[in-house]
Amino acid sequence: MPETIFSTPLEYAATCAILIVAQLVYVLMGFGSGLITVGSLALLFPAIHDVVVLQLLINLPAEVLVVWKGWREVRWRPIAALGVGIGLGIPVGTRILKVGDPSLVLAILGGFLVLVGIVFLRLPAGGRWQPPGWLAAPSGLVSGVLTGLFGTGGPPLIIWYHLSAGNKAAFRSNLMTIFLLMTLVRVPNYVFEGLVTTPRLLSSVAVLPAVLLGAWLGNRLHLRISESRFRLLVSVLLVAIGLMLLLRG
Repeated sequence: MPETIFSTPLEYAATCAILIVAQLVYVLMGFGSGLITVGSLALLFPAIHDVVVLQLLINLPAEVLVVWKGWREVRWRPIAALGVGIGLGIPVGTRILKVGDPSLVLAILGGFLVLVGIVFLRLPAGGRWQPPGWLAAPSGLVSGVLTGLFGTGGPPLIIWYHLSAGNKAAFRSNLMTIFLLMTLVRVPNYVFEGLVTTPRLLSSVAVLPAVLLGAWLGNRLHLRISESRFRLLVSVLLVAIGLMLLLRG
């Protein structure tokens, strides 16, 4: 059998279950896949590199689907400004991922997830404030470093578009467009650093049915669930995963 990152059938089944939920959330809300995937799978796999690379490779179908369906909602000027910082930050985060201490990276990830879960729950209603243009590049830089390191660089962008997007469709489409562009930058960076290995590539192919099922369910449920209730569920989930990672560390 081809070598993958899965050591047992149960590990593979648990990974598929997590990815169904993560992709459902990703397509439904336009974010959350990296936070849920990396946070949850880090409890199963000792090597954080396996988890981050897997998350990178499996997100592409959902990103293409949402961007294709919401193309008219995309505003390119803020994306271009954010993209400058993201492009600079991703190589930095990728390098830290390769050479950093895995236990320290997991501890930082746990604290980061707890903080994000609390902040996201406390955000005011969206669409009330337009961030000044000069904040775009620094926000993108933070997001790029977090993306290269954890594959979860969404929080700065989530806050940006939550505050400025006029509706949920615009929020989702703009976020997913940035995430798609980030994926296209991350793949060559990870390949250059030697992080994309054959077992990790084969593992992403093996879980593709679960990824597609989750994306399909998320697309079916989009706009059919209360945003406030869903935000509460996601926030609680992120805090719980973060605490479990901290306790493991």
